[in-house]
Amino acid sequence: MWRRIYPRDQIEKYLIIDMLVVVAFIYHVFIASHTFPLVGRIAVFLLFLASFYVGLWYRDWRLLGASLVWCALMVVLGLYISNWMLLYGFVFADLLGRTKRLWVMAGGMAGIVIMYLTHSWLYAGSPFALFTNLFFAGMIMQLTSTIVIHTKEKSRQLKEKLDIANAQLEHYIQEEERNRIARDLHDTLGQTLTMIKLKSELTIRLVDKHPEKAKYELNDILDTSRYALKQVRELVTDMRFVSLAKEIARSRELLRDADIDMTAAEEEVRPLSDAAETMVALSLREAVTNIIKHSEATRCTLTHYVQGEHYYIQIIDNGKGLDQQGQGNGLQSMRERMAMLQGDAYLSANPDRGAAVMLKLPLMNNGRG
Repeated sequence: MWRRIYPRDQIEKYLIIDMLVVVAFIYHVFIASHTFPLVGRIAVFLLFLASFYVGLWYRDWRLLGASLVWCALMVVLGLYISNWMLLYGFVFADLLGRTKRLWVMAGGMAGIVIMYLTHSWLYAGSPFALFTNLFFAGMIMQLTSTIVIHTKEKSRQLKEKLDIANAQLEHYIQEEERNRIARDLHDTLGQTLTMIKLKSELTIRLVDKHPEKAKYELNDILDTSRYALKQVRELVTDMRFVSLAKEIARSRELLRDADIDMTAAEEEVRPLSDAAETMVALSLREAVTNIIKHSEATRCTLTHYVQGEHYYIQIIDNGKGLDQQGQGNGLQSMRERMAMLQGDAYLSANPDRGAAVMLKLPLMNNGRG
């Protein structure tokens, strides 16, 4: 029911606040004030509700019109009920901050300024009297809140676009991987299977009239089949192996696309077994994905080094830290991969604000030797 009379995207954050505003307005108009007759108070409330409702649902010229009607109404109520009624301007300051159209926001902010100046002129006899009382601070706070909310909304919208772009990029990478596998199968295994087919057809024709030649062709088919099996194993190995050096380069590109600068150590990657290198690379991919999705960082640093009998790789960001990252599935999957190598993964707070992921694995069982 609420979704029909109140915007769905605002229910979680604003519904309770807006209900409190309406209840407070009803109190000021119907209970605390006896200036207007009952019919006048009902008319004021309906005008308040109509402009507020338009402001909730629309972000175009109708929002601007509703905010100007609201400002005029607050001037009247400020004169006849209480000067503090002007503080209801915070409601439309919030709504104006959520519009995508700068001219609507600028027009609404101009309306707030005119509201305060007009009230000061009618109440104190001079618009400049505004600058000598606390209502000037109220006006500045309302204008500032509009700008702050607009900035936050713009940041949220950009983050949504980034999430969509990341999803599209992931889909694109999957499609490219499918196409690569298809090309490899066609160019390598496809040719070998075609050869087996042709030799099998030839053997069928030779088996009765030239059994010796048929036997030779069968041996050739056997050798070709073994070669095909070798090709399959090589393809599977290539699909499973993930180069850590290539993953670091890929991570740098992804982070750059997300406006995050990455500094990585230039030294060569420590020689690891294919399995160990793949596990480390996939764990690094998980850590970078978490940075892009959750950290709101602007830069990160990747280092890898050997200490004693262990190999370490660490990535540190300057984002918002561990408040909302917690011990999620990302860290769990990294720990599971490292556990397969008799290692571990750690997530900790960065002293300079942000988070640090550390991967640790022993070299004894995971090096190439």
